[in-house]
Amino acid sequence: MLGITGGIAAYKAAELARLLVKGGAEVQVVMTAAARQFIAPLTLQAITGRPVRDTLFDPQHEAAMGHIELARWAEAIVVAPATADFMAQAAHGMAPDLLATLCLATEAPLLLAPAMNQAMWRNAATRTNTETLRARGVSLVGPAAGEQACGDIGPGRMIEPAEVLQALSDMLSGDSLAGRRVLLTAGPTREAIDPVRFLGNRSSGKMGFALARALVGQGADVTLVSGPVALETPDRVRRVDVETALQMRSAVFDALPGADIFIACAAVADFRPGQAAASKIKKTQEVMTLTLVRNPDILTEVAASSPRPFCVGFAAETDDVEAYADAKRRSKGIDMIAANRVGESLAFEADDNALLVLWEGGRRELAMQSKSSLATALVALITERFDAQTAT
Repeated sequence: MLGITGGIAAYKAAELARLLVKGGAEVQVVMTAAARQFIAPLTLQAITGRPVRDTLFDPQHEAAMGHIELARWAEAIVVAPATADFMAQAAHGMAPDLLATLCLATEAPLLLAPAMNQAMWRNAATRTNTETLRARGVSLVGPAAGEQACGDIGPGRMIEPAEVLQALSDMLSGDSLAGRRVLLTAGPTREAIDPVRFLGNRSSGKMGFALARALVGQGADVTLVSGPVALETPDRVRRVDVETALQMRSAVFDALPGADIFIACAAVADFRPGQAAASKIKKTQEVMTLTLVRNPDILTEVAASSPRPFCVGFAAETDDVEAYADAKRRSKGIDMIAANRVGESLAFEADDNALLVLWEGGRRELAMQSKSSLATALVALITERFDAQTAT
């Protein structure tokens, strides 16, 4: 069942419905009265082949308690877009219309794709409602950050339909990693030069967070150690926020005992200033010299630990990707490495990516696709190699 509430992002629901139908799903659209102001029911009916339901007081259906029948019929419910008002209703168990009633009456898994003004998303009431929904087992995907219809810039945009579809697939996917503990790093690190400046890199954390979602979709118990990123914590993921490479190392080793798999997706700074200035450095000279010292290699240390988890690394290269990545795999003593080419808008900060995955005696290329889809494919491959290794 595809629920549509009253926001400008309702136009994206038509594409989501199309993708669901194309994927073989039987789709019943349920709209709120406000949603009808943004998109015509006839559009959704033409796409799904089923009349749109939009009222709780429909004599044709309610003579036989149609809303309860529909609540039982749905194998999953996706609400996209989910407005702040709808999320408040769902968090407080309110049922003023057909869609809210169905969400309250169903036992099917529920996925919400929030969409609202950035100030509404940041409002304390919305944050509390979000946490309440998550605590009750409701899955949320997004929102994305960027320019909004009102002209504001910030988090609140509904994510793209293909990403909603991927989140639904993850939510309904198997349990190939059930009972397994996975420790994952993501995002950049920042190394202080003085109280206002730092050395950093362009990692957005998107790939690591997509991996976290894909891992929990397969039943894994996931701890995510993240550098500073502007991303929402995926559902059912335990998140630890850090800033520097040394903080990331400490957090990783705190969470390492009992981990079955370690995935080092973070772009950890190789070097840090030997001594950060206590006060802001003034612009009084033409040239400034920084003395850098090498940061610890977290992945190599984890791979050398005992007992050690199955270790997966990442390699971002500009040239000779396969040769450099395989040399990195061997030198670090890890089980698998996922390599990608960077530069010219590739990988860093982009929504799509491609990977070359290498292990001892094997390789597989994962074609250019969204990072959500790529994460699902990579998790399947990691699971395959982990199972093969543990079986021996």
